[in-house]
Amino acid sequence: MTAAVPDPTARTSTSARLRRVLGLPGLVLFGLVYLVPLTVFTTYGLVSLQTGGRLPMAYCLTLAAMLFTAWSYAVMGKVFPAAGSAFSFASNTFGASIGFLAGWALLLDYLFLPMINYLVIAIYLNTEFPTVPLWVFILGCIVLVSVLNVVGIKSIARANFVVIAAQAVFIVVFFALSFRHLAGAGPVDLWAPFTGGHGYAAAGIDPAIGLAPLLAGAAVLCLSFLGFDAVSTMAEEASDPTRDIPRAVMFVTLGGGLLFVILAYVANLVLPRPTCLPALDSACGFADNASVDVMARAGGHFLSAFFVAAYCAGAFGSAFTSQASVSRILYTMGRVGMLPHLFGALSARYGTPVLAILVVSALSLLAIWIDLGTLASMISFGALVAFSAVNLSVIKHYLIDQRQRTGRALLLYGMLPACGCALTAWLWTSLQAQSMIVGLAWLATGAAYLLIITRGLRRTPPAMELGDT
Repeated sequence: MTAAVPDPTARTSTSARLRRVLGLPGLVLFGLVYLVPLTVFTTYGLVSLQTGGRLPMAYCLTLAAMLFTAWSYAVMGKVFPAAGSAFSFASNTFGASIGFLAGWALLLDYLFLPMINYLVIAIYLNTEFPTVPLWVFILGCIVLVSVLNVVGIKSIARANFVVIAAQAVFIVVFFALSFRHLAGAGPVDLWAPFTGGHGYAAAGIDPAIGLAPLLAGAAVLCLSFLGFDAVSTMAEEASDPTRDIPRAVMFVTLGGGLLFVILAYVANLVLPRPTCLPALDSACGFADNASVDVMARAGGHFLSAFFVAAYCAGAFGSAFTSQASVSRILYTMGRVGMLPHLFGALSARYGTPVLAILVVSALSLLAIWIDLGTLASMISFGALVAFSAVNLSVIKHYLIDQRQRTGRALLLYGMLPACGCALTAWLWTSLQAQSMIVGLAWLATGAAYLLIITRGLRRTPPAMELGDT
């Protein structure tokens, strides 16, 4: 890997800047590729079992919460168009210490998201090439994605169109074959994906009816919506960030969310419950590989193979963009001194944060050992904490700091972000106990690091300055 990329210290210049090359279409494509339209199939089996077959309903709850939060990202992006996402917003609103903790929470899901992409690519490629070990696929993807990220954001933007096009073609074919299958399948309960429990008890599976399992599933699905947060990290590479970032955030959230609901609904009609035996830890592997069963039922081997190709292309595109986003967050935190200043250096040749990219690549090797369920929960934990911070930042900035107290301001900058904060907090507390323990330990580690760099808060942490951009 070291032979394929430039040495960051040899090619770094303090005059280097991120390049403003992304317009609104490029930002929307970036966000859609990041969230991966086919990501609904990543946790299809896991959340279907968790919610008793109510995956579409869980997605509706998550989308409602995410729309409120996306609005908060949009309005904060207008006044603080910097690359650090929640870190930038919270730093400028609540101060550098709170900003650091928000950024630290966001790092949890951003560091894990490349891993989950590498892992699912390996899982599905292994179904087609079972003699090749998972770690070979993981390592190969990490090397290729790292090189492309070092070359620069324009190379990613060009690839995004191809990735989205491949997934769009697959979705059209999937819908066509699914409707053909359903037309010949006899009576279909169109409400089953929302009411749940369809055939679960008969198969010996707890139907998981009630609000608590539904909320637990909705909390896991937050990882599907990180595309809108990723858009905000591209503020310093957007041609007109104050105009295009807010629009792209809303387009990505609403468009991606509706697509998730529709895909989950159709898939649930095709395969409303596991066809194999019943426990969550069953050897049938439904929790990880349910999407393969869906495709086989809807379109046989052809659709299954097409799915693996399109899904892996989407996950690979998401690995591009997720690594780009987390490297920008590390770059922003290093630039202002929250992390070692080496993280804040850009390659003079490529204009990209090479050291941050390589660190993320090294951490992504953990995908060889971590399981899918743990990764999904960890990503959602970090996202929900950061989302809550951004919602509160809107209230603090507009209503308290700017003293906007009109009826319109109270609605847009008070009620909407308050609803977003309440919904994200509700989902956050619905996560599994293991996720809460690991996530809170991560936050405690961040708090301890903050105490070290501020000498027990006796020194003011470096603040986010827009002039640094």
